[in-house]
Formats: sequence, C-alpha cells, structure tokens
Amino acid sequence: MAHYQNLIVAIDPDEEDQAALRRAVYLVRRNGGKIKAFLPIFDFSYEVTSLLSQDERMAMRQSAIDQRVAWIRQLSHYYIESGVNIEIKVVWHKRYHEAVIEEVAEFGHDLLLKAAHQQDRLESVIFTPIDWHLLRKCACAVWMVKDQPWPEQGKALVSVNLASEEDFHDELNHKLVKESLALAGFADSTELHLVSAYPTTSINIAIELPEFDPTVYNNAIRGQYLIAMKALRQQFGIPEERTHVERGLPEDVIPAVAEEIQAGIVVLGTVGRTGLSAAFIGNTAERVIGHLRCDLLAIKPDDTSEHDDHDDED
Repeated sequence: MAHYQNLIVAIDPDEEDQAALRRAVYLVRRNGGKIKAFLPIFDFSYEVTSLLSQDERMAMRQSAIDQRVAWIRQLSHYYIESGVNIEIKVVWHKRYHEAVIEEVAEFGHDLLLKAAHQQDRLESVIFTPIDWHLLRKCACAVWMVKDQPWPEQGKALVSVNLASEEDFHDELNHKLVKESLALAGFADSTELHLVSAYPTTSINIAIELPEFDPTVYNNAIRGQYLIAMKALRQQFGIPEERTHVERGLPEDVIPAVAEEIQAGIVVLGTVGRTGLSAAFIGNTAERVIGHLRCDLLAIKPDDTSEHDDHDDED
C-alpha cells in the first residue's frame, strides 16, 4: 500500500458529495502521495450544432470544461487549503471509462478510486457498467468506495486462493496480504482477516461411486486448505482466529464472512487478460463482487501478461 503514491479519483459528475475523493484524501494524509481528480465530460449537442463554426464549438467545449474544473475546485477547496496535493483535470471524451483507463496508462497512476452506489443499508453495492469496465480493464489497482466513513477499528478481509498449485497464485496471495497489511498499518488500526472457500463434494461422484465417502473427502479437502492457510498466516504473523476457511462457493462464502466480521473492505486479486478474454476479470471475482456490501480493492499481479489464461483469485 505504501507504494500507492500516484492516485487518480474518477469524479462522479452527478454528485456533490464525492466519496471516492474523501477516501483518497484519507489515504494520502496517512500515506503521502498525490491525487488527480479526473472527470471526462461530453455533450453530443456541442458536436452537431451546424450553425456554429469549429472555433465556436471548441470555445463552447472549453467553457464546459472550465465550469467543471471550477466545480471540482470548489468541492476540493478544503482539502487543497489543508495541504493535500490535488490536481484537477477535466477532459472532453465520449466514453467515460475509456478516458479513465487511458489516463491511468499514460500517467502511470497506481491506484484508481471510484464511488460505488448502494440501494439501501440492506442491499449489496450496485456497480454500474462503467464500474465493471474499470474493474475489468484498468491497468492499476481499483478501489470501489462505498459511501460511508472508513470505520474506526475496522477490518479488512483478504480473499486468498489456497487451491491452485500455480506459482503465480502464491505470488498474488503474498502481494494481497502484504499490501493489505500495509493498509491496516495506517488506516485506524484496521484488523486483517484472511478467507478462502473450499469446494463441496460433487453429488455425481457419490452416485457413481457407491463406496465413495463424501464426509472423508470433505474433511480431507478442508484439512488441505487449513494447512495451506496456516502456512500463509504464519508467514505474516496473522492470528489463527483471523483466518476463515469455509465450505461453499466463493461468491457465497466471501460476502458472508465480510458481513459476519463487519469488514470495511474486501481485498481480492484479479488476473489481467488479453484478446477476446479482455472483457473478463475472472468468473469468481465477478460473482463475488456482485454480492459485496462494503468497499472493494481489486489488485492485479505484478505481471498480468504472463497469466492471461488463468482465473482470478478466490
């Protein structure tokens, strides 16, 4: 987390209260760094006004940009006056998510923060199509922010993959835990928990093999996961009571554990993709994200290009 020094906040054009900007300021005040408050805008009517010359259309476009810059400056003035390093940038672009992704790539931002919306206190966080595009395609870590203050004595739940024998999953597990521990270290004594879901016995196996004992099988699988979790937690000095190995699907287990411990954020890993699969961050991650009621931090491996054919972190 300490290396996140070049933050970009995707400004919500329809909200006076910018939850993502608040969270970014919170992080920078404790961790250092700088913030870019970034907003892509577009008005198709400015492009089709045939009665105006190109220069006049450009002037109208610049006027719209200037108005939005002034609006963001007003929203940010308290932070700026208190010494937080905030750059304000508004661009003219037809596609919001593409503009953000291009900005991240061009200027090397290492953390993108964007507000996620929630229906009410009992419902999951609602992710818009723009959110999904950013989660799937943004080159840096993405923090989706729920509209609430960072909890004092809060908890961070890190989803780790204990099933795979692939080396890159071990590397990603370590990266997730290291960065989450760094976050916990400066974010109001946040408590770190680990979670992993293990599969249940297939009914087909029990039917086709009468001598098959599902209880023995389930216990063996759970034992393997517990051993792997112990090895991981001991490397980082995490107490056993803060680890959770539960039977079931990740999209059920992870949100349930997050709710049980009242986590302020869930941290999970996603594997970058190329070509036809570029629209996906991985089936497991997509299903988990859709059930969360708290902040989400999605982190990619150090080199996603090597792992295009693999699924994401559980």
